[in-house]
Amino acid sequence: MGCKCSRLSVCFRGSENGRRPTVSEVEAIEVEVEREGNNLPAFHEYTYDDLRRATSWFAVENIVSEHGEKAPNVVYKGKLENQMRIAVKRFNRSAWPDARQFLEEARIVGHLRNPRLANLLGCCCEGDERLLVAEYIPNETLAKHLFHWDAQPMKWAMRLRVALHLAQALEYCTSKGRDLYHDLNAYRLLFDDEGNPRLSCFGLMKNSRDGKSYSTNLAFTPPEYLRTGRVIPESVIFSFGTLLVDLLSGKHIPPSRALDLIRDKNLQMLTDSCLEGQFSEADGTDLVRLAYRCLQSEPRERPNTKSLVAALLPLQKDSEVPSSELLGLPHGTDASLALSPLGEACLRMDLTSIHEVLESVGYKDDEGSATELSFQMWTNQMQETLNSKKKGDSAFRHKDFNAAVDCYTQFIEVGTMVSPTVYARRSLSFLVMNMPEEAYKDAVQAQVISPVWHIASYLQAAALFAMQKETEARVALEEGSVLENKRNGIS
Repeated sequence: MGCKCSRLSVCFRGSENGRRPTVSEVEAIEVEVEREGNNLPAFHEYTYDDLRRATSWFAVENIVSEHGEKAPNVVYKGKLENQMRIAVKRFNRSAWPDARQFLEEARIVGHLRNPRLANLLGCCCEGDERLLVAEYIPNETLAKHLFHWDAQPMKWAMRLRVALHLAQALEYCTSKGRDLYHDLNAYRLLFDDEGNPRLSCFGLMKNSRDGKSYSTNLAFTPPEYLRTGRVIPESVIFSFGTLLVDLLSGKHIPPSRALDLIRDKNLQMLTDSCLEGQFSEADGTDLVRLAYRCLQSEPRERPNTKSLVAALLPLQKDSEVPSSELLGLPHGTDASLALSPLGEACLRMDLTSIHEVLESVGYKDDEGSATELSFQMWTNQMQETLNSKKKGDSAFRHKDFNAAVDCYTQFIEVGTMVSPTVYARRSLSFLVMNMPEEAYKDAVQAQVISPVWHIASYLQAAALFAMQKETEARVALEEGSVLENKRNGIS
């Protein structure tokens, strides 16, 4: 996917030889890019309970700030039953008072499908709840990689790729009749598993009754919006120009200041010193000229999205280098993941070793997860429930897994107490009995009760490996490793 694919190399090789890509070549790329976006599921209306379970009851641990959304509209990461990772934006109750308008907007945006977008997968509209469900894009925002980088500044080739992918995203949306984007900024661009930049679909939704399409920083707001309070397609191009300045300078320079520097031909002040030696003067000038055109005060003087794509394609560099390499991301799960003994056991499907771990940890991880008991604890029903658990523990210890399943099921069905460990033990018992679907459901339920419990994620991985769902299993394995490292204080 994206610029690392060989189908783009014909256009990029042509540009390196001084030849601009032909119209047919550009159109062929656009058709192939659009086809890649059609592998996603169709737009779906989720229930509120679906999304509560996916986000572990909207656990604080699942809040992600990388998507650039601020309170009261919070974004959570989550995981559906099919292991697909999602981002769930939960709006303030007053943001969309008209349920029909919300559903209509979500359905329109939800029909867009393109690999340049963090696509909208669905929504939920129940009572006062208004939630949007999008692809989860894990590798943080452009703001993080460009302004607040840790290991290395973003390379010139990657900055050009960001600009192209963004232009392609906007061109796709325009071609589908969605030419307005609200508050386009460096927080709206996210990097996926392969390091390719994606534009958040949340900005494609028309804003709620507060009428705010842009942030409160007036210095970066299109001049026509300041005059009329309305966003128009050309306003999006202005914001694109501010992002080009961000990419060139590595700083958030106000458009008026950037225009002054360009007019004075003071490009040294406009260029990130970290980029020294990475691009030619001609390439830098071309990008500056494009930014200048986008930032014109008169909307009609700005280029359209198709012109942006045509201008950026010839500038691309290192087209055969994967985005993940340019961005400095780890090379895949296996290379970056140092598994604990339990993680290794789940990877190898070593059920004996998993059993030994569950036996050794006992019920210490149930602290704070089990239901509080009161007078009910002393009733006959409660005593029977506790006896079922004790019998299940004895059977589990002696590897009589059929009996363990029966006893733990009696404990669970009474419903007076909730124990993630019981679900984990029954999950392993189901695995031994070659019932991976049931094992997976129990492992998910254990994580619902205890969202940050690494053993629940590891058991999901083992069940998914048993179901021959390799990709989903490795995602769960990685999540288990991350949770275990956090638990042990390893960053």
